[in-house]
Amino acid sequence: MHIAWLRHIGGRLESRYRYSIGLVCNTFPLPPAGEDLSRLKPLARAVLDARVVHRDATLADLYDPDLMPPNLGPAHQALDRAVARLYRRAGFASERERVEYLFMLYEKIRVPLDISTVGGSQVDCRAAAHA
Repeated sequence: MHIAWLRHIGGRLESRYRYSIGLVCNTFPLPPAGEDLSRLKPLARAVLDARVVHRDATLADLYDPDLMPPNLGPAHQALDRAVARLYRRAGFASERERVEYLFMLYEKIRVPLDISTVGGSQVDCRAAAHA
């Protein structure tokens, strides 16, 4: 989910994705509150276990599509499906569907923050957050 967001929000610098904490990370819509994240732990552990078997491999080697160990891809796919289901039980058929859904969630969290004046006076969001 986060990589789909990065691809569409972050843009590119040459051939690499451009990651910005303000533009990509801070705007990423998190799964709904109350979701049971503990079910991700064994799936994340499976990814780490698949990687540790190949201690001498670099991350570039591990994630090169032509060199990826056969146990790592399926472990990531299972984790990705579980993360997607935190957002929507049915999952997503395509990256476009994921990004459209994320934008819908972003709109819901952005709109309440869009109010810059109250009663005709400017609101300092930093001060309001500490009040």
